[in-house]
Amino acid sequence: MSRELLTGNGAAAWGARLARADYVPAFPITPQTEIIETLGQWIDAGDMPGRMVTLESEHSVLTAAGAAAATGVRVFTATSSQGLLYAMEMLYTVAGWRVPFVLVNVSRGLAAPVTLESDHNDIMAARDSGFLQIHCATCQEVLDGVLMAYRLAEDERVRLPAIVNLDGFYLSFTREPVDIPDPAAVDRFLPGFDPENLAFRASQPISQAVAVLGGSPYSYFRYETHLAALNALHTYADIAQDFAAEFGRSYEAVENYHADDADIVFVMLGSFATKARDAVDRLRASGERVGLLRPRVYRPFPADDMRRLLAGKRAAIVVDQNLSVGKGGVLHAELASVLYGIPKAPAALLSFVGGLGGRDISAEEFFEMVTVARQAIADGVTPPPRLLYTEDELRELRKLQAVAEVERRELGGKR
Repeated sequence: MSRELLTGNGAAAWGARLARADYVPAFPITPQTEIIETLGQWIDAGDMPGRMVTLESEHSVLTAAGAAAATGVRVFTATSSQGLLYAMEMLYTVAGWRVPFVLVNVSRGLAAPVTLESDHNDIMAARDSGFLQIHCATCQEVLDGVLMAYRLAEDERVRLPAIVNLDGFYLSFTREPVDIPDPAAVDRFLPGFDPENLAFRASQPISQAVAVLGGSPYSYFRYETHLAALNALHTYADIAQDFAAEFGRSYEAVENYHADDADIVFVMLGSFATKARDAVDRLRASGERVGLLRPRVYRPFPADDMRRLLAGKRAAIVVDQNLSVGKGGVLHAELASVLYGIPKAPAALLSFVGGLGGRDISAEEFFEMVTVARQAIADGVTPPPRLLYTEDELRELRKLQAVAEVERRELGGKR
């Protein structure tokens, strides 16, 4: 094992290299491009066996990835933001093929308006496709998550493609110390892919599916995909134990940070949860019993773990780095459905939307969220969802709007 300073993109590339990916179909998009560049350099130099093929679009990339995985090779690819949406048709298609491979998504906010910075609307759009999802908070988790995703996707109890998600810029271009496992240890944890009945060969043209199904068989096979995804929860627990035994790092489906004895618990995904960890430390130092739960596995949703870990809490504060327009935060809505009607559910389930387009969430905002939660507990009334936004930001925005209005009027007068 060696330790290097790696970006999240570099860590993702190392995960693919250590997994001995055979085939890398690729199309560049910011902020994912470094992953593809790094793999291309290794393959060209002979440091990584395998083949990279650059294609004309993300739609083609997912098509090639699924087709290659159906032949029994280990496939890796990566995308981001608009690229993930461009591939959306094929996300559903290849998941329906039940072909296992790993796709790294480097989350970035969606247009319009245009941003290059991170939020989770892109990955949330893929949550119903049939892809498994593992969300990372550190560069180390990115590398390890890729290795675990291959074990999970290829397991005979699952056989579904998997997305490993990392936040653009906050992780993709941030360097952190990362332990790079010894290849022999990785081979013990992740042996070569045994495709069993998945291996399609041109010399043996046996159909693995039919083009069109009626409602009854379609329902059956679609539900079989759902059951396979549910199997992934139990399978992931076994894989996490094996990973901890081999590498000494433990990755439960839900990270529990001081939540056991907490009255109030933050619930978040991704790298911004590290900000919540810091806020939890500060709040605990001041006497507040606060904790954090971070789902690493988001699809399948770890419902039983979330029910168990939130039972008896006075309030849960869900901070969504996404916005389902017309509804609100996606994680909040899903957690509400999981907790509804169970004994000892938190009396207050608060919803905050923050971090859109890479906007920071300050420690003071975490402190204020706890104050709001304390008031909700005292009043017995949960406040409506709200956007994390300061008065200073609003004033600056109104100044910009005023300037734009003046310019619009001046241009109108010159016509």
